[in-house]
Amino acid sequence: MSNEQSPAPAQRRALRLGVAGPVGTGKSSLIATVCRNLADELSLGVITNDIYTDEDARFLRSAGVLPGERIRAVETGACPHTAIRDDITMNLLAVEDLERDFAPLDVVLVESGGDNLTATFSPGLVDAQIFVLDVAGGGDVARKGGPGIARADLLVINKTDLGPHVDVDVGRMVADAATARNGAPVLALSRKDEDSVEKLCAWVRWINREHRHGRHLPTDPGPMAPHFHASGEADELFHTHDETR
Repeated sequence: MSNEQSPAPAQRRALRLGVAGPVGTGKSSLIATVCRNLADELSLGVITNDIYTDEDARFLRSAGVLPGERIRAVETGACPHTAIRDDITMNLLAVEDLERDFAPLDVVLVESGGDNLTATFSPGLVDAQIFVLDVAGGGDVARKGGPGIARADLLVINKTDLGPHVDVDVGRMVADAATARNGAPVLALSRKDEDSVEKLCAWVRWINREHRHGRHLPTDPGPMAPHFHASGEADELFHTHDETR
C-alpha cells in the first residue's frame, strides 16, 4: 500500500459579482438587500469603492447586514472606473485578501463608485456584473444605452416604488430596458416589494450555481465610450479607455 497522500482538492474560488451604475441609483442598498436575505445560506463578503472615503463600507457596516470585518473599503483616489477597469490591482488584492481571510466564501460583491452610464468592470476583476439604474434618474435613461445597460449580466431598474412620485412609467422603462438588452434579464426592484427582492436573490443564487459548476464564463461588456473628465490638461479631457492600445 502506498504511503503517498492524495493531493488536497483545489479550493473553490468565490463568485466575484460586480455592482455598477450611476451615482445614487441604490448600489449600496442593493448589496445590503442581498446580504440581508442571503447571509444565512451563502458565505458573503463585500468590497466597496469610493474615491476619497469609506462611506459606502460604513453604511453597510452600520446596517448590520454582515459582520463588519467582511466589508472592506477601497479608496481609489481617482475616477471610479479607473479601479474597476483600467487598473484593477487595488480591488483584486482586496478581493483576494478577503477570500483568504474568510475562506471559503461563496460570493464577493464588489461595488463600484458611482459613475456614468459607460462604466463597466474588467472581466479580470469580476465574474458577473449587475448594472443599476433607478426610476428617479428618469424614465428615458434605459433608452440611452451604453455597455453596462446593454451587456451586463443583469440590469436592475431600482426604486420602482418611486415611479408615481417622479412621474415615471415603470412598465415602459422596463420594456425599454428589455429592448436595449435584446432579451437579456431585466429586474424591476424595490426593497419594499418582497417579490422583487426574492427575484434578485434567486438570480444571485442562480449565477452562483452557474459559476460553481463552471457553466458561467466572464464576458467583457466592452470598453468605455469616449467621455469627459472635469479636470486635467485640455488634451486629456476627452479620451477613451481602449485596452487594445
